[in-house]
Amino acid sequence: MSDAIQYSFYVDSTKCTGCKACHISCKDRQGEQIRNATKPVENGVPSLNGVNWRRVYEYGGGTWNVDPATGTFEQDVFAYYMSVGCNHCSEPVCVKACPTGAMHKRREDGLVLVAEELCIACESCSRACPYDAPQLDQERKVMTKCDGCYDRLAEGRKPVCVESCPLRALDFDTTENIQAKYGSGDGHIAPLPNPSITTPNLIIKANRNGQPAGGGAGNILNPKEV
Repeated sequence: MSDAIQYSFYVDSTKCTGCKACHISCKDRQGEQIRNATKPVENGVPSLNGVNWRRVYEYGGGTWNVDPATGTFEQDVFAYYMSVGCNHCSEPVCVKACPTGAMHKRREDGLVLVAEELCIACESCSRACPYDAPQLDQERKVMTKCDGCYDRLAEGRKPVCVESCPLRALDFDTTENIQAKYGSGDGHIAPLPNPSITTPNLIIKANRNGQPAGGGAGNILNPKEV
């Protein structure tokens, strides 16, 4: 892989407002990629229950109390948003966990994809991935995941999640180009896992309230997804 291209995502969590435009545009593309091959997509977001390749989480925490002497409030409450998807990791644990070779990392660009004809829907990849990237299509009994919008990349376009973001909080390009544009970024922040697990190809600009990855003094505030 040393001479091959590797793509990376960039997320600016100081810009993300939690609008979920990236989440919904990705969900729509799932219909184009999956359902159009078997049956027409119904109006609106296609019904792929439990399949969300990109998710936007609100992460928050903190405490408040009242000063009994003055009656004033003191607080350290915080909240911020994080857009989370597949990071096409350099050490993808989903690939290592797959017993059939269906989950694989493409040599030419580092994208992690599913060879559906080899998939037995055992969900080993899903259990291994700390980003919840591989997800089971219950109807077809096959694993699915973000594919980096490789068809759009071939046309010189960005992934649909990037193009749909109104605040331009997302970007996707070769790692070389991403680092040239944004630098090496900040450390990863919650609710992301520790990057040492998979060596994700993800550069973060951290919110000023960002908590440590893999922990932090907060919780995901809106776990229910579309």
